[in-house]
Amino acid sequence: QLQFVESGGGLVQPGGSLTLSCQGSDFRINVYTIGWFRQAPGEEREGVSCISISGTTTYADSVKGRFTISRDNAKNMVYLHMNSLKSEDTGVYFCETDCKKDPSFNAWGQGTQVTVSS
Repeated sequence: QLQFVESGGGLVQPGGSLTLSCQGSDFRINVYTIGWFRQAPGEEREGVSCISISGTTTYADSVKGRFTISRDNAKNMVYLHMNSLKSEDTGVYFCETDCKKDPSFNAWGQGTQVTVSS
């Protein structure tokens, strides 16, 4: 099972910005489509954004125009740049292969906590 390491989360005020990082622990991620997912307290995990091997990006409607996903293959990293953060962006953010995961998938990493609060 591929393992990812997410980082960059923290506490930020509404309207603020954060950049999350995703790294493959012992493999090259440049050969995979990578998605960012998040899980808010009491909610199901949802897809936020996705970037293909060729760089094609997709976004959930709730983050379009505010979040930008990018990848740096030389550094083996995928990033999620988050601007104009809202309280509803609060949650644990995870990265994984593909844009969608089967609901039965249960090999998530530890994720990184994002809290948007004044």
